[in-house]
Amino acid sequence: MKYLLIASICFCLLSCGQQAGSSEIQNAAHGTSDQRNQYYSRTDTSKLNVPDETWKKILPDSIYLVARNKYTERAFTGKYNEFEGIGTYYCAVCGNALFKSDSKFASTCGWPSFFETLRPASVIYQADTSFGMSRIEVLCGRCNSHLGHLFDDGPPPTGKRFCMNSIVLDFEPVK
Repeated sequence: MKYLLIASICFCLLSCGQQAGSSEIQNAAHGTSDQRNQYYSRTDTSKLNVPDETWKKILPDSIYLVARNKYTERAFTGKYNEFEGIGTYYCAVCGNALFKSDSKFASTCGWPSFFETLRPASVIYQADTSFGMSRIEVLCGRCNSHLGHLFDDGPPPTGKRFCMNSIVLDFEPVK
């Protein structure tokens, strides 16, 4: 069993791509709240077409690296990896609703994992053949920010594992 867990962790580390160093993720420069708020909405689902130069100016560096440059947080370092709150997960870039907490499961891969999205248009999918692997990249359905990858090794009822980066997720608990 111990070897199976280690093999699973190694596979997940290899399958999730370029990892940002802890100093890169933690050293964040922030845009002003007003700049960021003009694109952030938890109710507006209209597509955004914002140039990367604009995102670079208004997003914290840590979020920009993952969301726009497709970096990956180091395994087991994200704030939502073992988090068990009840509520909704949103895109940290634009506020798009992505996942309900009841679809989150303990995958032990080192990143928060979900077996289904909140609604079909919450995310979009793109083929990813980087690093010599064939994967499915998961992007925010509103702002096209990189969220993580989709794998076919999740639990029922879907058999899917949306392996997401905590840094590009916001969480709002049920009130």
